[in-house]
Amino acid sequence: MPVQRLLDLVRKRPSAGGSIPDGRRVYAVGDIHGRLDLLDALLAEIESDNASRGPADTLVIFLGDLVDRGPDSRGVVERLIAYSKGPAPTRFLMGNHEEVFLRAVGGDLKALKFLIRIGGRATILSYGIDEAEYRSLDYDGLAAALRARVPSEHVAFLSAFEEWIEMGDYLFVHAGVRPGVDLAEQRGSDLRWIRDDFLLHRDSFGKLVVHGHSITKDVDLRSNRIGIDTGAYESGKLTAIALEGAERWFLST
Repeated sequence: MPVQRLLDLVRKRPSAGGSIPDGRRVYAVGDIHGRLDLLDALLAEIESDNASRGPADTLVIFLGDLVDRGPDSRGVVERLIAYSKGPAPTRFLMGNHEEVFLRAVGGDLKALKFLIRIGGRATILSYGIDEAEYRSLDYDGLAAALRARVPSEHVAFLSAFEEWIEMGDYLFVHAGVRPGVDLAEQRGSDLRWIRDDFLLHRDSFGKLVVHGHSITKDVDLRSNRIGIDTGAYESGKLTAIALEGAERWFLST
């Protein structure tokens, strides 16, 4: 599918009270879930969009859930390790899928079983465990095989992911925040896993929250939050929000 801008090709849209500091430009990418093809397409669109605008201090944020469900989690991780060493400054947020994957790689059998339930089979296969081996191994054997095949560079990269990023009037998290709790007191489990208590909250969070984690067909634009997980692994639509000053626009595959 050719890359196109989301929401009727709107490049700029005034934000509802949200802005980032002057001179900054931010692109935040939603849940990738093993879709290297879509990631490559969206990164090309981001690079083209950024180059078409005036000079700025540009940052690319990834909201987490790089792995699971889609066919090439290993390729996504390798691509983003390389991208993080390139000219574009990057920051990465820890998703719930990275959390479970890292625990599974560390030998936690309960986490491994849960990883498989939430789409981790595709991740395991992407690391070179073929279908026959996958079917023949018990959980102990599968844990050992996974640990042997996941490069230490991948573990170090994923383990360094952040919990949240604050910039101007915006807060970037993977899943959301617990309403009524100061940012410094938020639990990591909520930042990575929360759903209804966050999604159904109608009042301000103090910041305009940009998040992934909860899939919607299109960008979920609310007065207090913006959800950009458009279900890339099955929809083919990987979405990014772009911010500059008091303007916002969206890019999508």
